[in-house]
Amino acid sequence: MKVIKRDGHMVDYCPEKIESAINKANAEVEDDDQASATQIRNIEKYIENLGKKRILVEDIQDIIEMKLMSIGKYKLAKKYITYRYTRELVRKSNTTDLAIKELIDGENEYWNTENSNKNAKIVTTQRDYLAGITSSDITRRFLLPEEIVSAHDDGIIHFHDADYFAQNALHNCDLIDLEDMLQNGTNINGVMIEKPHRFLTAVTIATQLITAVNSSQYGGCTITLTHLAPFVRDSYNCYLKKYKDRKFSKADCEKYAKEDLHKEIVDGVQTFQYQINSMTTTNGQSPFLSVCMYIGETDEYKEELAMIIEEVLKQRIEGMKNDQGVYVTPAFPKLLYILEEDNIKEDSKYFYLTRLAAECTAKRMVPDYISEKVMKQLKIDKTGEGRCYPCMGCRSFLTPYVDKDGKPKYYGRFNQGVVTINLVDVALSSDKNMEDFWNIFEERLELCHRALQIRHKRLSKATSDVAPILWQYGALARLKKGESIHDLLHHGYSTISLGYAGLYECVKYMTGHSHTDNGKGKDFGLQVMQKLNDKCREWKEAEDIDYSVYGTPIESTTYKFAKSLRERFGVIKGITDRNYITNSYHIPVFEEIDAFKKLSIESEFQKLSPGGAISYIETSNLSNNLGAIIEVIKFIYDNIMYAELNTKLDYCGECGYTGEILIDENLEWYCPNCGNKDHNKMNVARRTCGYIGSNFWNKGRTEEIKERVIHLDNKDAA
Repeated sequence: MKVIKRDGHMVDYCPEKIESAINKANAEVEDDDQASATQIRNIEKYIENLGKKRILVEDIQDIIEMKLMSIGKYKLAKKYITYRYTRELVRKSNTTDLAIKELIDGENEYWNTENSNKNAKIVTTQRDYLAGITSSDITRRFLLPEEIVSAHDDGIIHFHDADYFAQNALHNCDLIDLEDMLQNGTNINGVMIEKPHRFLTAVTIATQLITAVNSSQYGGCTITLTHLAPFVRDSYNCYLKKYKDRKFSKADCEKYAKEDLHKEIVDGVQTFQYQINSMTTTNGQSPFLSVCMYIGETDEYKEELAMIIEEVLKQRIEGMKNDQGVYVTPAFPKLLYILEEDNIKEDSKYFYLTRLAAECTAKRMVPDYISEKVMKQLKIDKTGEGRCYPCMGCRSFLTPYVDKDGKPKYYGRFNQGVVTINLVDVALSSDKNMEDFWNIFEERLELCHRALQIRHKRLSKATSDVAPILWQYGALARLKKGESIHDLLHHGYSTISLGYAGLYECVKYMTGHSHTDNGKGKDFGLQVMQKLNDKCREWKEAEDIDYSVYGTPIESTTYKFAKSLRERFGVIKGITDRNYITNSYHIPVFEEIDAFKKLSIESEFQKLSPGGAISYIETSNLSNNLGAIIEVIKFIYDNIMYAELNTKLDYCGECGYTGEILIDENLEWYCPNCGNKDHNKMNVARRTCGYIGSNFWNKGRTEEIKERVIHLDNKDAA
């Protein structure tokens, strides 16, 4: 008889282990309560006579408990149950100990490639990961029910950020209310920060606030440059007064004040860029920051805002120097450029900024583009007005919200967390039976719902004291000390996300078609997306919590899901034969399709992902063809809410080559010029899931990057 252990391995049945376990319990009770050698042997014989070829180790333990109680050894059975539970804790603790040892020794594949912007060799990152391993262990053993843990382990769902879940105060991502903090003052570590009166001071304070906020959460955050624009005017007025006091002419006062202001803006933007890329949060990384550039966000300070945007784009085009003094593409901050009537046409007032943005995209892969036109069609609040606002971090979007005074509010709001459903597993579990598919889908969605409720309930225990910078000093709220954040989790103020992954593989398996195919494939894909939205609406109405459908940026999870699918269903051509599954609703990276058709098709699915999603196209080097980029930008403005262009400009530190670092058949990165494969001697930047990654990737994501086809080639766009 074979015994199936907890890790799935089979070993020969060994009665001596039963005897040893019961005798350990015997030693803990009085003589009269002990099991005799004969009684132990009878239990062993009972198990042997079951006639099974294979038996689970848990079933053997259940039988032992039952038999001990059937012969009246209740105290012994209790001790045995305690022994069994203690062994379970030891097993899990040993797993945690092993993970910690592997992390410290640099041998843990998962943590080494968990995040393409975090280096697991650095002590600050290791400290965050050590805490993460402990949090994951506590989460699994004490905070989540077994069915959620099991579904997570099997790749049926993904319970995101378990490495931060043990702390009930941590949320996902947000839009920082920088305006409130700068205009009304704030507090960092008990030090009052009063309103600044110059742009350079405001920028410096802003970077400190961003770092403090990002250290109090685990997701990305976003600020808008609009909140810095008033301080540009303050600086100008300061310079103007200086020259007026010196009795300069009006013309000279204005001339010299503008010159001084320009220098301060250059210095301020440089300070911002250096600070964001050099400061480290408690998560062991640079702040995961996005910066919004939206001219239409202000009427009073448009010109000042335009000055900041122009300088941000110019400095990003230049890049930042690496340790060899070579200008390379920085990962942060992510730039979000809002397309609007004032910047989309050649004759519009701010088109010069759009041209600069196109140049920046060609060289540095940012900014990403949000269409004000399309967004206002999709994001309509209860007043009937369409609204435009940035995403939180890389792609998570808030739902429209109007405060008690009837004013739209976005900055100061946040996301509570994510649980993702593996759509591919739903499809494969149904074995192509459509009725079974919808039944399984319903069951899995309710599983995700229970997991999301657990996230919400844990966060609802937090008070404002746990993160004063967030809840008391303006980043997200101005609550009193000790006040609960509970109300901010309801009424649409914050969102909570039902993520999804693998729509393509799900549709392909069930229909035999890609969701790009008009008819059966596309129709089924849209039905799946609509079902996700219907469930979120149902939950929201019942609980007054803003559940929202979210196109999950599965970075390391894409590999985990792919491995789990192969383990559960084997290798199925076109479905489970790769080391990754497709992100959200995306057209698979290997499907040949032109840029405009891809964006057009994906726009239909993006509409059904209101909690967050982003589309992209892969391009060749278009730095000498800005016209092609501008045509794509115009197409985005008219057709899709949020999209990006992925270009490639890497650097080899061995030979000085600039261009695309390639991936060979063994998924090793190499320089096509000199053959260098040393990661420490190359700078590679790739769009990972929305953010730019620059610290390399796991096997699954690397294979996905290798298989990306070009949607817009320079020669085709000429």
